[in-house]
Amino acid sequence: MKAARWTVLGLLTVSILILAGAIGYVARGDNTVVVRPAGSGSASNGSSDNSGSAGANFSNLNEILQLLHKKYVDPSLVDDQALYQAAITGMLQTFPDSGTFYVDPNTLKTSVGPSGKFDGIGATVAQQNGQIIIVAPIENTPAARAGLKPGDVIESVNGESTDGWSQEKAVLKIRGPRGTKVTLTVKHAEGGREETLEIERDEIKVQSVTTVPPGGVLKDGSGAVIDDVGYIHIREFTETTEDEMKKALTDVVGSGKKGLILDLRNNPGGLLRITADIADEFLDGDKTILTEQERDGGKTQFTSKAGGAALTIPVVIILNRFSASGSEVLSAALKDNGRATIVGEKSFGKGTVNVSNDLKDGGQVYISIAKWLTPAGTLIDGVGIRPDIPVTMSNDDIDQRRDVQLWKAIDVLRSTDTTPHEALTPEPSSPASNATPTRAGG
Repeated sequence: MKAARWTVLGLLTVSILILAGAIGYVARGDNTVVVRPAGSGSASNGSSDNSGSAGANFSNLNEILQLLHKKYVDPSLVDDQALYQAAITGMLQTFPDSGTFYVDPNTLKTSVGPSGKFDGIGATVAQQNGQIIIVAPIENTPAARAGLKPGDVIESVNGESTDGWSQEKAVLKIRGPRGTKVTLTVKHAEGGREETLEIERDEIKVQSVTTVPPGGVLKDGSGAVIDDVGYIHIREFTETTEDEMKKALTDVVGSGKKGLILDLRNNPGGLLRITADIADEFLDGDKTILTEQERDGGKTQFTSKAGGAALTIPVVIILNRFSASGSEVLSAALKDNGRATIVGEKSFGKGTVNVSNDLKDGGQVYISIAKWLTPAGTLIDGVGIRPDIPVTMSNDDIDQRRDVQLWKAIDVLRSTDTTPHEALTPEPSSPASNATPTRAGG
C-alpha cells in the first residue's frame, strides 16, 4: 500500500463533475511553526503503532463469505465485490470522525482531485426518476458548445441505454481522455426533440471561485440591487482557488466596495495550504490561522504573513450545515481574529486532517492523522462552528427562492455596526454523521 501524503480538509462528495474528497497536500510554508513535546517521535514513524490487536481473526470474513455462497437463499445477491466494499466501509465507520473513509475504484476514477481539472465533456448531471439528466453544462466546454441544456435527458451513451444507470456509472461512461469522442443520444427538455451528438472530450477546468450571486444580481430582501457590497462564493479549495481568489479580492477592493460577503455554503473543504493562504489575504502578520495537533502530541501552527489583499474591508461569511473542514478553517480564522461576522447555520463539524493511501484494488483509504484547532483553541470535530447571527433557510424560503441568509448578510454589512460579533464557543453536540452531501456533474 502506497501512502500519498495528501491532507484532506474536506468531505467526500459524489459528482460526475466533482467526485472528489477535497484532497489537500501536506505542504507547509514559511508561516508555520512546528512544536513537539520533548522526547516525542514522528507521527508517521510507527513508534506508537498499536498494531497486532489480540484476538482479531479477519479470516472469519472469508469463512462467512463462503457460507453465504453455499447457503444464502438468493445466490444472485451474493456479490463478492459489493460485500468486500461494504466490509471495508463498515470497519471504517466504527471510527467517530468523518475523515476516515474508503473510496472505491470507480468513484476514484471519476474524481477531479486537487488540480480542479479532469478530462470529459463538462456537464453536471444527476439521476432522477431512473433517468440521467443534465443539470447544467459548464460554460465554454464541449457540452455547452454541443447545445446541451438543463433538463435534457441522456438516453444512451455510445449506443448503450442509460436505463437504470447510477450517476457514477454515467460518469465512467461519459468521461475519457481529451481528444477522444463520446456519442450521446439526448432528449431535449424543450420540445422533447431527440438528437444524437458526437462530442469530443477536452480538459475541463472547474472554477472554484465565482462572483455572481444566486439569481445573477446581488439584491436585498426588498428586491433592490446592491452595488456597494462585493460577493464571492468559494465552491471548494483546489490548486486554482488561490489565484482565482486573489483576482476576485483585487476586483472587490479596487472597486471601492464597502463590504464583502464570503459565501461558503455547501463548501466541503479542500487543500490545507490553499485554505491557509486565502485566510492570509484577510489577516495581517503573525495571526494564528489554525493549529494541527498530531497523534504524538506534536503541534503545527499556521500563522499569517504581513500584507494581504483584503486586510480592512468588512466581511460577512455565510455558512450552512454542509460547510465543512476547509470552509470551517477559513471561517474560524477570520472570526477568532475579529475579521468577520458569521451568518447562517451551524457548520458540519469536520475537525480532522487526513492523508490518502493508495490500495491494491485501485481505491484509496483516507485516515485522520491529526486534529485541527481554531485560533481560539477550539476543537470543532463533531461540533461545528456556531454562527454569530443564526439564520435558517426554511423549505418555504427554498421553494420561493428567498435567500434569507444572503439578505441578512447584506443587512449586517450595510448597518452602521459592521464590527464582528464576539466569538462564540461552540457547545457540545452529537458527533456529525459520516453521511456526506452529494453533488452531481460530468
